[in-house]
Amino acid sequence: MSTVILLRHGKSTANGSGVLAGRTPKVGLDDTGRAQAAALVERLAPVPLAELVVSPMLRCRQTVAKLAEARGLDKVKEPGLSEVDYGEWTGRALKDLVKEPLWRVVQAHPSAAVFPGGEGLAEMQARSVAAVRAHDARITEQHGENAVWLLCSHGDVIKAILADALGQHLDSFQRIVVDPASVSVVRYTETRPFVLRVNDNGGDLAGIAPPPPKAKAKRGKGKQSSDAVVGGTTGA
Repeated sequence: MSTVILLRHGKSTANGSGVLAGRTPKVGLDDTGRAQAAALVERLAPVPLAELVVSPMLRCRQTVAKLAEARGLDKVKEPGLSEVDYGEWTGRALKDLVKEPLWRVVQAHPSAAVFPGGEGLAEMQARSVAAVRAHDARITEQHGENAVWLLCSHGDVIKAILADALGQHLDSFQRIVVDPASVSVVRYTETRPFVLRVNDNGGDLAGIAPPPPKAKAKRGKGKQSSDAVVGGTTGA
């Protein structure tokens, strides 16, 4: 299977406002977010990208706009990677939400959290993991085992995908941190995913692409191994 870069959108006008934006329309990037989006072009320059798959939300589309232009790639919109539907919590101040009984459930037992008039976090994880695995299988089929593709989505969505890749219960996903414009990387194989990066905010990304198969490799031998390296990897 291929390698996916999980990119959280850049800093938005709602980040830091103290309000849960959720799926509020027309929430775009602020000045910091636009600078983060522009920096992606150089930051990802060493990495070959087969496709860009994005949440339909404006802030995600804006985050990858310059990258898409630089690479000549279309943005494939994927509703399964959209922001959590927070329902009646959408647009409310966080200082008020912390007083709600559901807040403690979201923190300590998120798999049981269902937002009034919205969706549950377990439901969100199911649809986002299904989406990333479906696109990964399709991209592997179309572009090969060594393909690298980028997914741009939201904090809780990426945390849920990472929790699944780590074999971690959703009730522990609040232990994962995913900052705006951060990069996490997962390489899927037949039997297990490998988590290569989490919340990377500026490291060298050249090493995330798998090496090309050897020219003399027999048919079927170019497939990425599902085995972990005993003793640890030796680096790219």
